[in-house]
Amino acid sequence: MNSTINWKSLMRFCFVAWCLFNSLGIFAQTAEKSSKPNVILIYSDDQGWADLGIYGSKDIYTPHLDSLARKGVRFSQFYSASPVCSPSRASVLTGRYPQRAGLATNASSSRGHAGMPGSQFTMAELFKGAGYKTAHVGKWHVGYSSETVPNAQGFDHSFGFMGGVIDNYSHFFYWDGPNRHDLWRNGERVYEPGNYFPDLMLDEASAFMTENQSDPFFLYFAINIPHYPLQPEKKWLDYYAERNVSSPRNMYAAFVSTMDEKVGILLQQLEQLGLTENTIIVFQADQGFSEEERTFGGGGSAGIYRGSKFSLFEGGVRVPAIISGPGGIPQNEVREQFAANIDWLPTLAEYCGIDLPNRKIDGKSLKPIINEDSDKPIHETFYWKSGGSKAAPQWAIRRGPWKLLHNPVQARNEELDTQKLFLVNMDEDPSEQTNLSQSEPDLVEKLKTLYEQWESEVTTQ
Repeated sequence: MNSTINWKSLMRFCFVAWCLFNSLGIFAQTAEKSSKPNVILIYSDDQGWADLGIYGSKDIYTPHLDSLARKGVRFSQFYSASPVCSPSRASVLTGRYPQRAGLATNASSSRGHAGMPGSQFTMAELFKGAGYKTAHVGKWHVGYSSETVPNAQGFDHSFGFMGGVIDNYSHFFYWDGPNRHDLWRNGERVYEPGNYFPDLMLDEASAFMTENQSDPFFLYFAINIPHYPLQPEKKWLDYYAERNVSSPRNMYAAFVSTMDEKVGILLQQLEQLGLTENTIIVFQADQGFSEEERTFGGGGSAGIYRGSKFSLFEGGVRVPAIISGPGGIPQNEVREQFAANIDWLPTLAEYCGIDLPNRKIDGKSLKPIINEDSDKPIHETFYWKSGGSKAAPQWAIRRGPWKLLHNPVQARNEELDTQKLFLVNMDEDPSEQTNLSQSEPDLVEKLKTLYEQWESEVTTQ
């Protein structure tokens, strides 16, 4: 027997084995990456519940968002935890009621002023801790101090404005004097005079997705439309002028169509990168449409529902909401269960296989009802508190079909009982027209007690 070692053959074998081992390692890393879906959270601004074609609008053209809804699940009874901007954003980012998130009213739009405390744990921090690249693009309005801006709240990259509203061309604060510029990239002031802010958002988001196409990423795309100033693109103004849509619906509708087109471009960029099949996309409005003077007194619609921005009637808090993507999410289905913006954090965590932080989360994962049309309710009871005076705050509680409101904004005095209460059965009276508080005194007391217990608990955290 020849015992001489063929060193050349042995070295060739070792080299092949080494290549195979490394190939398997690379494959394992790739498989690990591909098992983590990307996430894009698109948050619109001051949009009515009924202002998408898929939600019943007959006059607003929204093909891209309608298509997104048909590729996923849309909710018919989805709510924001607040009828105003900052608390809605704080609650979606933390999965907590605004009161527990530490931002129950609008944050300041002046530089140096804090908002949601830096000690809060955000969706960006959740994803970043799981190895995701994170970016905020668009409106912030959750804090304007060094401890409360996006880069201090878990976002690797941030581009947009820190206050509540800007002119889309000058990028100056759009409210009152003194005029001040508000456009930033990672804490550095950016000047883009004359450039349309929604287009700047698309450029920034595209660059972020391109740079991180090989890594899982979380993109918070907080588009400031259709919030005033109503500055749609001219082609959409012409589109609605040709259809004789009257003011202010024409300007509002043109702005919604502008947003829809921009969202379509964002989704097209995602497709061009080959990332669509591995990206969860969520779309939601922050709260109901505005009837403020700066939006010409209205323009939006909540359909059959009463109220608008600032109010705890349905039109102020019921919003369009859509989710599409991998993980068993069905296509073109509707879910009628009560769900809320605080549910996105635990929902996305479950879809992405990320453990929740060891802290109180008010939201619940919606995955069981998204993947299967279960009748099981996610929230037995839900609560709101927003605005009003210290002596007569505006609050509401929803339990099953019953909704009890206290001192609701946009109610007439004669509609309320002596305690400023308004009780409605949402199954029988979804438009909230008839106050049943006098005929259901025991139920009123039960709901009041539950609300008071919640208020005491949520404000002591």
